[in-house]
Formats: sequence, C-alpha cells, structure tokens
Amino acid sequence: MKKIVIIGANDFQNQLILKAKEMGFETHVFAWQDGSIGERTADHFYPVSIVEIDEILEKCREIKPDAVATIASDLANITVSKVAAGLGLPGNTPECIELSTNKYAMRSAFLKAGLPTPKFYKVDRVIPELMEMELPVIVKPTDRSGSRAITKITSYDQLEEAIKEAVEQSFEKKAIVEEYIEGDEYSYETISYHGTHTNLAVTKKYTTGAPHFIETGHVQPSGLSEEMLEKVRSVMYPALDALKITDGASHGEFRITPEGEVRIIEIGSRMGGDCIGSDLVPLSTGYDFMEMIVDVACGKAPKIVPKTGPKEARIRFLFTMDDVEEMKQYEKKHPEEIYRISELDLSHLGHVSDSSTRLGYYITVKELS
Repeated sequence: MKKIVIIGANDFQNQLILKAKEMGFETHVFAWQDGSIGERTADHFYPVSIVEIDEILEKCREIKPDAVATIASDLANITVSKVAAGLGLPGNTPECIELSTNKYAMRSAFLKAGLPTPKFYKVDRVIPELMEMELPVIVKPTDRSGSRAITKITSYDQLEEAIKEAVEQSFEKKAIVEEYIEGDEYSYETISYHGTHTNLAVTKKYTTGAPHFIETGHVQPSGLSEEMLEKVRSVMYPALDALKITDGASHGEFRITPEGEVRIIEIGSRMGGDCIGSDLVPLSTGYDFMEMIVDVACGKAPKIVPKTGPKEARIRFLFTMDDVEEMKQYEKKHPEEIYRISELDLSHLGHVSDSSTRLGYYITVKELS
C-alpha cells in the first residue's frame, strides 16, 4: 500500500487525511497531541510536534512514505519541505519556503521582480523611518499566519505597542511595517507542477476590518469580471515565479484598489486555510484540489478536470453565540444548503483574537443564481 506522511492533525488537515485514505494511501500523521480530530482518523498517529523536524525525519526513514504533504499551515509547510528534501521526495526548494513564509523576504522578492510593492521595513522596535511613512500602515509578524498580531495603525503613537505585540508573536522576533493598501480583499488558489501554474479559483474574503482583520467568511466564485481576472492573473503568476514556487498548491492574497489596481498582500506556497482549498474549491469548481496536492507530492502531474459543475460555496465563521444562533436558523430554513458544520469550541467565547480562536464554522453550497 502507498504511504503518505501528513504534517498536522487539526480540522483543516483532517480533510487531507480523509482524501489520502480515499485515494488508497496509508496515512501517517505527525502533530502535537491535543485531541485534534486527525489523531483519530489517521491510520497511524505520532504525537510529535510539527516543529521537531529531525525527529519526524528519522521516523519517516522507517516509514518510507511515497509523499509528504500538508495544507493550510506555513509552519507545517516548512517541515514538509525539509522532510521531503531529506527523503528525496518532490517538493519546493528551501529557498522557496523561506521566500513564501517570511513576509520581509517575500516583499523583497516582489520588489526585486519589479512587482507593485508598498513601502516596508523590518523592525523590532520603532525606528525614525517609520515616522516618515504615510498613515495608515499595517504591522504584523514577519513569519506568522492566521491573522496573528496584525494591526492597522492610524496614529504614530500606536506603533510601539503594535510592534511589540507582533515581535512577541514572531518566531524570529521581528515585525514588518508596510503601507496599508485600500480595497476589497480576495485570494487566488493555484496548483503548480514543474513551474507551470494553473489557477483553480478566486475567493472573495470578508473580515472584521480594522484593526486586526480576522476572517469572518469566504465565498466562491468571487464575482470578479473576466477582464479583472485576467488582470489578476498577469500579476499573480509572475509573483509565484518570484517566490520560486514550482510545485504544489499556493494561496495568494490580494486587494483591488478603488482605482482598479491589483496589489499583492502575501502568497503562501501551500493551500489556503479556512477550508478554502479543501472544501470551497471542489464545491464551487468541481476541481479535486486535494487530490492534485497528493499527486504532485508523489511527483505525478495533477488531473485538472472538474468532476462536477460550478456552484456557489461559502464558509461563515462563528465569533459569538449570536453567530451560533444565526447558523441554527439558517440550517432550519435551508437544510439542503448545509454542507458541513464544525465542532464548536467555546473556550475562547468573548476573546476571539485571531483565526485560531474562532468558535467554529459552517459551509454552505447552492446552485449559482
């Protein structure tokens, strides 16, 4: 039987575990043991933190997997790259992983490639140059995802506290301060194989807005015109090349300014979180995104053929008990549109600070109107 190693066991990673099993793989899952659902659905679970790369690699040499994969996690993506390289399995280069998981390195790569890039600085404290930046600006850790410690600054006296918080959340203890880009936010879901990119979907994003921009939901299709989608493509594909992304999934976030310009926020060399790639893409387009990820991780060309017709797919996140009640009412009125409801975690009720502390979510799907 073919074997696949999956890094991570949370609810988002569980969709990859189930897909790999459906494809006939024996699943070997590594993650910190905290009761996540993947601990129960994996064929073999190893209670090892995803940052313990050497320990995971040593065990993988015993397992002898055909592929190593993950979705929706920059931290897990770093481990996948290093483990795959250690085993001689397909994957993006270490340089690609550095460029696509460190926001300062990413911005620098975009600037070098001549792509539209806001002014930015890497700091661990307030420096004089920041006082010359036009407000508002965004402060965030250089190397974290999931809306952690992201703050929109509208006054210079807010900088010190925002930088302190971002540095505390950063693995390398650095923050990036960059010009704020106005406009609606979207994401670009892509599969790459041997340097050829294929866009599968564009997602419209909804957030809490300033100051922290925690995602409240996503919907596909995005509603953008074909003309605008072509404009987005002309920016995003060169950006993928600038980050040296050649194989696997990528998730690129961008804004469209009031003037109609496409401005890149950031790009990850992995599938988007929030069930965007694992659920919304196949539901809205018919493309089996996760099957493609497994195939590419095995060194096989992805099968880019829709299995079903297009639909509208949407995910809504729960922040309060009012949101939970609204979900129950929606389920009562439109039971045929409910695709999945997550387990509820009320431990952060009243204290949602980033995407990892939301209470849960529900996914709906319906025919296009």
